[in-house]
Amino acid sequence: MKLLQFALPPLPYYVASGYEDHPPGMTHVDRRNIGLFDLLAVEEGELLVTEGDRSYEVKANQALILRPDAHHYGTAPLRERTVCYWLHFKHGGYWTATDKRLPLYRNQRGERGEAVLEETPGAEVAADGRSDGINAPKEAAAKKVPSAEAAGDWDWKMNVRMFAVQLPQYCNLVEPVTTFELLGQITAMQQSGHVGGSMWRQQILFQELLQQISASSDARSTSPSASCASMAAAYLRRHYREDISARQMSDSLNFHSVYIARCMQKEFGCSPKEYLLRYRIDQSKLLLLRTDYPVSRIAGEVGFNQAAYFASCFAKYEGISPRSYRQRFSHA
Repeated sequence: MKLLQFALPPLPYYVASGYEDHPPGMTHVDRRNIGLFDLLAVEEGELLVTEGDRSYEVKANQALILRPDAHHYGTAPLRERTVCYWLHFKHGGYWTATDKRLPLYRNQRGERGEAVLEETPGAEVAADGRSDGINAPKEAAAKKVPSAEAAGDWDWKMNVRMFAVQLPQYCNLVEPVTTFELLGQITAMQQSGHVGGSMWRQQILFQELLQQISASSDARSTSPSASCASMAAAYLRRHYREDISARQMSDSLNFHSVYIARCMQKEFGCSPKEYLLRYRIDQSKLLLLRTDYPVSRIAGEVGFNQAAYFASCFAKYEGISPRSYRQRFSHA
């Protein structure tokens, strides 16, 4: 299955939409590089569309997302009356098209502003180069080295940990009635303009729509490796204040430690140890921001036995010492 995988935040956002009733004989327009994702959802009939070297017959209760950087056109005239919605949306972050799900890879300091989807052979990079995993060409990666100022901001400010979301490019709608209701509401709100916060409501409904589309390919949540990785991550987050050993986690989850590590690497792009360290550092940043606890106490609160080791790990991931991090927010 072809997937469009997005690194969030930022969230994709709604641009425009419409409802169309086409008679037999109509052919989809020929366009290329429109700069917008184009979601087509067929309520009745079928759309015959080709993108690149792939042709699609989008039938009733199916959806297709056309890429912003590709060439698409009508494969042939419609054979029957076709009723459908179209919706344009954009994503200001990083995305890639791939035939399999990719873990989210987060670089160490030096490219901290570049949390991206790790590339593997077969993944297609967006036309603007917005997928620069560790295997990306050097010339592409060079375009995305953040400025010193941007890197510095990322180092000390509180940031949401990035995550990956997958949308099937072509799919059967899991709940077509709900999907078309959402499309109808979003489209109808275009007539309201700015009245009553309708634009904000439009964006909220659009996120619900994306969840509906994503559910069409959400086999990931039921796969054995995803289940194991999710259980391991939850265990680490519950017990991050404690001394955790691979044996303890293995016994608690009833999985071999090697299997757990393999699953977490596949799903999160990191080892259990690295996942735990990152989570502890994130929790320490909250305590540095929200309390006046000494650094030594914070180290213990988040599971470090030695304050010096905590400071070393903090500097490795954040590029600044815990004390200097707190001083950034203190009133001189």
